Amino acid sequence: MEQELLARLNQLHEDDEFAEIVKTIMGIPASERDYELLGQLARAYNNLGRYDEAMEQLLVLAEQGKDDSAWHYRIGYSYYFLQQYKQAVGAFTRAYELNPSEDLEEWLEAAREKVERSERQERRAAAARAEREQRVKEGGNQEPFAGMDVSQFWENSRYAIDTYVCDPPTEKMIALVEEELGGYKLPASYIALMKVQNGGIPRNTCFGTEEPTSWSEDHIAITSIMGIGLEKAEALGGSSGSRFMIEEWGYPDIGVVICDCPSAGHDVVMLDYRSCGKDGEPSVIHVDQESDYEITYLAPDFESFIRGLRPDEDYEIPAEVTLEEDLRKVNEAPFSPLLAELCGAVTEVERVDLLIRSVAARIVREKGYFALHADEFSTLMYDVQFWLYSRVHPVPATEDYLKQYREMIAFASGFGTGGYAEAFVTDWLKDRINNGMIRKDHGKLQLVEGAEADIVARLKETAGDEEDRTWP
Repeated sequence: MEQELLARLNQLHEDDEFAEIVKTIMGIPASERDYELLGQLARAYNNLGRYDEAMEQLLVLAEQGKDDSAWHYRIGYSYYFLQQYKQAVGAFTRAYELNPSEDLEEWLEAAREKVERSERQERRAAAARAEREQRVKEGGNQEPFAGMDVSQFWENSRYAIDTYVCDPPTEKMIALVEEELGGYKLPASYIALMKVQNGGIPRNTCFGTEEPTSWSEDHIAITSIMGIGLEKAEALGGSSGSRFMIEEWGYPDIGVVICDCPSAGHDVVMLDYRSCGKDGEPSVIHVDQESDYEITYLAPDFESFIRGLRPDEDYEIPAEVTLEEDLRKVNEAPFSPLLAELCGAVTEVERVDLLIRSVAARIVREKGYFALHADEFSTLMYDVQFWLYSRVHPVPATEDYLKQYREMIAFASGFGTGGYAEAFVTDWLKDRINNGMIRKDHGKLQLVEGAEADIVARLKETAGDEEDRTWP
């Protein structure tokens, strides 16, 4: 019976049915859940993103798991996604000692990099806090934004007003919003700026960084600053406000989300109260969902953040330069070793590499740069990559394909986009499974009959349109 149960649980794991694993195990009396079952439960919690619950199960098994590589790997995984990177390094190190593998080596390297980055961030934040405290000590209780013309801070557009601007904040509204936010006291400088205009789109939307993010090597960008209100969806206490981003999008519950970014939810700017408590002066951080909610320190306080915002043109590469460079890249740069191997295996389609380059050139001309998002031609490129990969590696596992996807174009040093937002790829895969182009069976992926011919036809048609077009 136990072997049958374990076999079923492993099959559910292969099928990504993690919630069903939890349901099955929790339906077994607690007295009958042994080490193996609780380990399976913790693994399912990890895969569901319920890392605290996984940790709780694993800590109960600590004594039994001290010499088990799988136990150390699972708790290291929990530590990693709970951003307890030093503990993750320790756990992955022990797991590797007990059972070395390439996968564990990669996790260990990633955790070490996170530790180094976190330590750099903390040193920068501590130095900035000390500098701020010295300024306050020397300058006394200076009014927020002294010497800055905040009347020129906001963009004046109908969209900004309709979407973001709330009524001027009253003391009662401020108290209600702070209660809605979980008791975090908003900085005096935040309230002062909102009394000039309560939320909106600033004229300057970029802030320089010393660490790269998914947005840029040297800065982040914002699309808006949330007003102090409850009614508008984009206000701090609105239906798409701070608590929504924390509870529904998984952002860390360490403060208040105050700014959305151009990624439409995949990165945000927050007030961080970890060092000051709910009544203190929070620092400002960038949180990047696409990099496992990685935190990048920005400023010691909200006023410093606002004063540090710069116009787009301070960071933008001229569009014509980007267009020219990316056209040269997609037309001439070498393919990654994996993409070159996959294209080399195609014999039934003449010069598939040139067809791919033609579609990439069309993407560049449409956008002004080379990137894959959720548009028609990006979707075609996702389809083509899966078609090529599955010809050489038939019926790949979902996890394996998503891992190899990075090596084809996304992170290629030549013909590549320089990165990618994972959600675009996973959303594409879900859509293709739902619309019947890709069959998923026991966690394995396969194009349905006729899908390959459809992809090749669209590839040739789109590439032909690009080649036939005359460009100035």
